Amino acid sequence: MAGHSKWANIKHKKARVDAQRGRIWSKCSRAIMVAARQGGGDPETNVALRDAVEEAKSHNMPKDKIETAIKKGTGELAAASYERVMYEGYGPSGVAVLVDALTDNRHRTAPEIKKIFDRHNGSLGTSGCVAYLFHTRGEVFLPRDAADEETLMDATLDAGAEEIADNGDAWQILCDPRQLTPVREALEAAEIPFDQATVTMVPEQTIPCSGEDARKTLAMIEALEDHDDVQKVHANFEIPDEEMAALQQ
Repeated sequence: MAGHSKWANIKHKKARVDAQRGRIWSKCSRAIMVAARQGGGDPETNVALRDAVEEAKSHNMPKDKIETAIKKGTGELAAASYERVMYEGYGPSGVAVLVDALTDNRHRTAPEIKKIFDRHNGSLGTSGCVAYLFHTRGEVFLPRDAADEETLMDATLDAGAEEIADNGDAWQILCDPRQLTPVREALEAAEIPFDQATVTMVPEQTIPCSGEDARKTLAMIEALEDHDDVQKVHANFEIPDEEMAALQQ
């Protein structure tokens, strides 16, 4: 899954740039608000909130903004009411796409997401059409020079890490989502810096994608990710490393 892993690394680097602009903090705030509204404002007893807060921290979101988002979710502060919607569809070459969104108006968001699919030779599908092709994983990214593979294995395997992948200039650690916090805490205890710790959707199988289809697929993914209501986009394409690198130039 090299080509897909390279895209995951590109997403991770893009998230760092978005964080510098403060843009990703808005998406993190929505996730925190929804988690707090559904399960309460205590991260110790609300697992979804804890995960949302930890992801926000990994993007260097300030503590006061996190606390404000929690208060908005619990109703202590006035705020829009968001709901989670998962859009499913297909891109070029039949690539399966999952779009995780938080919206305060699904009647506005749905046609906008459909328009993005249509514009990039994709099609918005029905609920359940591709979700079964993915499974939930915890994912941690850290700089390639933060530690060697043996050190990472020693620090995280006992905490629940299942796979450590070399993505060129970054390490990618995958684990059961329930073990994401222990893995993160193990890295902190070993004083190994990491960039991002989040829950993601990993495809069971990938679809080869190249040429014009590859270009259109990446353009569609980027357009979906740029939508204000979209939290995350997951897809099961496999683009050769050399072509992926060329498309990012």
